[in-house]
Amino acid sequence: MGAYVVAVTGGIASGKTAFAEYLNSLGADLLDADVVAREVVETGSDALADIAAHFGQDILLSNGTLDRAALRKRVFESREERTWLEALLHPLIRARLHEQANASTASYVVTVIPLLTESGGRKNYPWVDRIAVVDVPESVQAERLMARDKTDADMARKMIAAQATREQRLGIADDVISNTSSFEQLQRSAQCLDILYKNLA
Repeated sequence: MGAYVVAVTGGIASGKTAFAEYLNSLGADLLDADVVAREVVETGSDALADIAAHFGQDILLSNGTLDRAALRKRVFESREERTWLEALLHPLIRARLHEQANASTASYVVTVIPLLTESGGRKNYPWVDRIAVVDVPESVQAERLMARDKTDADMARKMIAAQATREQRLGIADDVISNTSSFEQLQRSAQCLDILYKNLA
């Protein structure tokens, strides 16, 4: 039997990583689907070979690693390409996260899964015990995204539109963390939920 698993999700630039990292500082183990997503496409992996075969060799940098910027551009411009990529990567990411969660000896595990809603929610993550959604309005997401990634308003809108809606995310939540004010408020929310999660575990 693995550890108690809390999946943290939210839209892009919602603050889900900051929330999860604070829970980690309080003693939870931290896993991140984005980190695992990079691991499963490392040079020499079957997934990277499949991506290069599908998109062409120009999706690789000269050193043979994945050109993430080029791939991001391709998948945000085409729903079909995004669907193909997700069908390839999501099962690999899920399996590795589950394996890592099972290996944990912490009181509970926080797993950041940005695309939890899009990738089937609880149906495809039956080993997740609880879902926490870090929630902000889309206007705040866009502002933060432009500041953080130096992207323009049009690209920010596309990136937000490519994800599940705010309502869809809230629909799968056990816990909702509003992140429209300060980092201190986010920490206070995390402290309260840390107590809950340790009790549930």
